[in-house]
Amino acid sequence: MMKDEVRQIAEREHLVNAKRRDSQGICFLGKINYNDYLRRYLGELPGDVVELETGKLIGHHKGHWFHTIGQRKGMGLGGGPWFVVKKDIRQNIIYVSHGYDPQTAYRQHFPIIAFHSINGQLPPQDITIKIRHTPEFLPATLEPMDGEGCYMVHAAAPIHGVAPGQFCVVYDNHHHRCYGSGEISI
Repeated sequence: MMKDEVRQIAEREHLVNAKRRDSQGICFLGKINYNDYLRRYLGELPGDVVELETGKLIGHHKGHWFHTIGQRKGMGLGGGPWFVVKKDIRQNIIYVSHGYDPQTAYRQHFPIIAFHSINGQLPPQDITIKIRHTPEFLPATLEPMDGEGCYMVHAAAPIHGVAPGQFCVVYDNHHHRCYGSGEISI
């Protein structure tokens, strides 16, 4: 069912949350300082901030988990604006660029791991996907890889801001049925 259909049923049944505002992700925590929350549970892990195009070290960060792909504010770097365009989790490096749309910020093919099926069914080859909280469903194909729950996603067009650790949600090609999701592993 689509969310609108569920809302209509909730209204018809006079459920108290029928008109409640939608929440997504960390927003469920309410009005808190997200960096303080992350610091309390994850601590800090200082690392380098590197300009993507030149490889030049331009600053330091207190933990890659404090920054998201596409972020512009709160970087504390001079000479900006700077955008987070890539994160190397293993090396604890954040890559930034003056432009939000450098070609290297796009991916058309990427692996997902630990695919979790909602109903035990494997998705078909032709699918649509969603990454992040965007309204668009993106056409793609899914290719099984070695390893249980591992797939290669082949998007019909390059997608901006695909990053490791994000989740790719897989739907049928008409985006009426959600099959499940897997973690992006670049």
